[in-house]
Amino acid sequence: MTADTLAASPSAMIERARAVIRLNIQALQALEGTIDDSLARACDIIMGRPGYVVVTGMGKSGHIGGKIAATLASTGTNAFFVHPAEMSHGDLGMLRHDTTLLAISNSGESRELRDPLIFCQREGIPVIGLTQRPSSFLGRNAQVVLAMPQVAEACPEGLAPTTSTLMTLALGDALAMVLMDRRGFSREAFGLHHPGGKLGMSLQSVGDWMGDAHAPAPTVGHAATFAEVVSAITEGRKGAVAVLSDDGTLAGVITDGDVRRAFARDITALTAADIMSRDPKVVGPDARMSDAVDILTQNRISTLFVVVEGRPAAIIHIAELMQAGYVA
Repeated sequence: MTADTLAASPSAMIERARAVIRLNIQALQALEGTIDDSLARACDIIMGRPGYVVVTGMGKSGHIGGKIAATLASTGTNAFFVHPAEMSHGDLGMLRHDTTLLAISNSGESRELRDPLIFCQREGIPVIGLTQRPSSFLGRNAQVVLAMPQVAEACPEGLAPTTSTLMTLALGDALAMVLMDRRGFSREAFGLHHPGGKLGMSLQSVGDWMGDAHAPAPTVGHAATFAEVVSAITEGRKGAVAVLSDDGTLAGVITDGDVRRAFARDITALTAADIMSRDPKVVGPDARMSDAVDILTQNRISTLFVVVEGRPAAIIHIAELMQAGYVA
């Protein structure tokens, strides 16, 4: 069996993949051991300045830097990524006197970083350097160096950034999470920064979901006839209707299921009060959408009324939530 055949065998490929994972684990363990007060000093710089954190890096470091900037921005630290080569062609103007530069380079010698670093030195803009080589050009021109340990890349030739980019990403996440803690950044604030996707939607309030154009909840009086109940459910298109007390507050709920079960009785004399459920599950507009989803799924119901000051304001239907991505 040739070396090429051996490398292509399933067992060899599986072992190679596991070896890469082990190297990554070892790199992260080594990184954990190097965390010191430089991270706290980097946080102090960022917290003490009103402007943006401008993240930059070349090549794979730039790709990781874009993710770090996005994580910072979504967790309370205003940040954006700028390509270092673009800085040399006018984008240095994005480095205002109140900003902080977070520069990423594994070697610390990326030539595209030299112009931004020299500019920051001249303008008094603090630089946080993230590199494996504190003695590099980046390290010498940074107020704080977040130094990563020198470990072997998972690439068999030691060329493609692998373990080094993983450590960079992890260190950027650590910085973002410490800043998030220091700012007291809450789940509600995260939801405001992240309204899209299942996670963002789950952090929205029920009131946010309702918006200004939500359809009013269909209602009937407690003395409504069976025919009036069926008509209200049909017109409302939500599979349920709210039954109101004389003062307009919610007295009960009638669903499609309640209507079907009522056919086992003499429906000619039935009123809404006779077939309604008297203790319906409800939610307020300030509740999170994740709470509404929990109520629906845990109680195995398809509709949930939103109640404002005791009065039904809207209906949340699980089919709508599934369509919108709130429920998998």
